[in-house]
Order: sequence, then C-alpha cells, then structure tokens
Amino acid sequence: MYWKTQGPYEYLVKTYAGNRQKRIGPRSPETEQIYATFTSKKAEIEGRLTDLNAAVVEAERLNRALRVGRVPAIVVDVLRAIEKAGLASYFTVVGTHALYAYEAAAGVRIVQGALATQDVDMLWDAQRHVRFLTDIERLDVSMLGILQRVDKTFRRKDNQLETAINSKGFEVDFLRRPPQANDPHPVRLSAHEEDLWPVQARRAQILASAPKFEQVVVAVTGKMAMMSTIDPEVFIDFKTWMAKEAPDRDPRKRRRDQLQADIVWTLMDEGLLMSR
Repeated sequence: MYWKTQGPYEYLVKTYAGNRQKRIGPRSPETEQIYATFTSKKAEIEGRLTDLNAAVVEAERLNRALRVGRVPAIVVDVLRAIEKAGLASYFTVVGTHALYAYEAAAGVRIVQGALATQDVDMLWDAQRHVRFLTDIERLDVSMLGILQRVDKTFRRKDNQLETAINSKGFEVDFLRRPPQANDPHPVRLSAHEEDLWPVQARRAQILASAPKFEQVVVAVTGKMAMMSTIDPEVFIDFKTWMAKEAPDRDPRKRRRDQLQADIVWTLMDEGLLMSR
C-alpha cells in the first residue's frame, strides 16, 4: 500500500501481484488507520521472514555437513523454481524420483541402483487447466522459461515436445492423463511458442486421481524442497503393472519396476512408510 497524489487529492492505493492496483480511498482517519495497520503487519511479517530465511540457511549448512541429502541437485532446484512461481500445486512427481520422498519419510536409504535415472516425470493436472493457464499467463513466462531460471541450457527436446533437456542430458518430462470431459487436447503449457506440450501417459488417469504424498526432500547440496508425489500404495500397484502387464516395456525396465515396487512394499510392510 502507498499514498498517491492526484491533483489536490491524496489516495491510498493497494497493489497486487502482476502490478494490479486498487484505490482504497482518499486520505482520512479511516484510510490512515488502514495504512498504519498494513505497515505494522508488513514489518512483523518481514521480520519473521528474515528469521525463517536464516533458519533455512543454517539447516542447509547442517545438511551438507552431515551429508543428509540424496536427491540430485537439479531435481530440488526444479521443484523450488516451480514452487517460487506459485505453480507447484499443478504438478505431481511420478516415477523413480518418488522413491526419494518415500525414503525420507521412512528414514532409510534405498539402494542406488533402484534410483538411477536421468529424467524426472512431472504429471500436470489437466483437470485444472483453466486455472493453470490463467496463472502462468499472469506470470508472463513459459514453463521452459521457469526451468531456464534453474539452468539456462534447458531447451525443448527435438521431436519430444513434452521434454526439456539440459546440456548434461538431464530431462524434465511433462505428462498428462488421457483427455476426459473438458480436458484440452493437445495443449501447450503457455502461450509461448517454444513451450512444452504435456504428453498422454499410460494409466496416468490413475496417478492423477491418486491421494497425494508430500515430503520434504534434501539435495546433495543441502538445499530442500517439498516434493508432492503419489501415495505409496498407488506407486506399488502402478509399478507392478508396469513390470508385469505394460505392453512393449523394455525387459530391463520391467526388472527395475518390480524392484522399486518390492522396495516400497517392504517399507510399508515393516511399518516404516505409511499412506497419508
């Protein structure tokens, strides 16, 4: 909020995200009280934010010192960038990287062989497409642009419009459920020509409707992010289907699918991991 002079009058103006403004009213005892309350609350919040930022820095330092982190730094950085843009609620991490959330919640370390992958799968919530497209339009940025804030070498992969790949070969894949009801298809994640187009994934409608499992994960750099993934029971069922029934699945990937399902089942069977 701030005071704005226009001719002989002075008005209290409130600003919003996207530089939108609203005139509250001319200067008066009432608007002066509104402004005083606002500035007092703002100072309180800024002080708390400073303290919280300091706590995060200290936690990251301890994470590095104690070697807590396991998640590839690029994954945590991508999650943080999407969160900072205010778009995290529209995406769910599915696939291999969900194991990092499960192991953090269970307090264990899963064998590295089960975690080896050079891509992260982000399931887009097509059911909320209108709200998402409105939000990203207000930001005036593409999803690819958000990824480039993490690593400027990210670009859309040739012949795979759903995939962003960086100079080190790490990929971020954007998936969606098959079109239902009023789902748009095909759809680009923003109006920017170079942006990504989520691709239909097998049985993704099951993953899209699955209960969410949220867990703070830690990168090898000590940085932290909130990962939203699917309930572990749904993960087990999906990976078992991939291992035994999915058509045209590479046999090597089938073995890894079954290994991942067995690991999560064991964690749940031993009471280390529970549905939320």
